[in-house]
Amino acid sequence: MTGNSSLYWAVSDSVTMIGRSLRHTRRNLDALLLAVMLPAILLLLFVYVFGGAITTGFAEYINYVVPGIILLCTGYGASSTAVSVANDMVTGIVDRFRSLPILSSAMLTGHVVASVARNAFATAIVIGLAFLMGFRPSAEPIEWLAVIGLLLLFILAMSWLAVTLGLLAGSVEGASGFTFVILFLPYLSSAFVPTETMPSALHAVAENQPITPMIETVRGLLMGTPIGNSALLALAWFGGILIVAYLLSARLFQRRAVRG
Repeated sequence: MTGNSSLYWAVSDSVTMIGRSLRHTRRNLDALLLAVMLPAILLLLFVYVFGGAITTGFAEYINYVVPGIILLCTGYGASSTAVSVANDMVTGIVDRFRSLPILSSAMLTGHVVASVARNAFATAIVIGLAFLMGFRPSAEPIEWLAVIGLLLLFILAMSWLAVTLGLLAGSVEGASGFTFVILFLPYLSSAFVPTETMPSALHAVAENQPITPMIETVRGLLMGTPIGNSALLALAWFGGILIVAYLLSARLFQRRAVRG
C-alpha cells in the first residue's frame, strides 16, 4: 500500500467516523441543549441576579463575565464527549470496528471533531445572546482572529482531555463523574470575580491553574485590558494538555481495544 493510498484511507475512515459522531449529536438533543442552555442560563443568572453586587472594575459586569461563560460552555460540551467515548467502549462497538478494515484511531478523531463542532455552535449561541444582553467588546478583527485561535486550542485540548477521561472510565457513569473537574475549574478562576477578592489559599489556586490565564487572555483581547504573560501561559498550558491528552488517548485506546 503506497503512502498516498494510506493517507486516503485514513482520511476516508476519519470522515466516516466524524459523520457517525455528528449524527449521534443530532439525535442526542438533550446533551446538545444542555451544552447550550446551561451556559446561557448561567450568563443570565450572573448578569441579572449577581452582577449588580459584584465589583470587577468594569463599567458593565457582562463585559467581564462573558469570556468565562464561553470557556464554561466548552467544559459542558467536553463532558458529553467523555460520556460518548465511554459508551462506545462499554457497548462493544469497538470490537465491531476492529473487525472492519478501518483505521482504529478514526473513532477517537470522530468524537473530537464532533466535539469541536458542537462546542463551536454552543459558543456562537452564547456570544449571540451576550450581544443581545449588552456585551460590547472593543476588539479589532485581528484580535477576534486571535480569540478564535485561542478558543480553538482550548476546545481541542479539552476535547482530547475528555476522550482520555472517557477511556479511563470503566462505565458511562464513571466518565460523567470524571468530568466534574473540567466543569468545576472555571468557578475557581477569574471567570466570575477577580482572583484578588478570594481568600489567600483560593487566590493562589485560582492564579496558578490553567483556566485563569486563558480567560485573562481572551478578556484582554476582547476588552483591551492588560494581558501580561497570560497569553504565553495559556498557550503553554493548553498546548501541553493537548499533546499529552492526545498521546495518552492513543495509548489508552490501543490498550483497551486489545484487551477487549
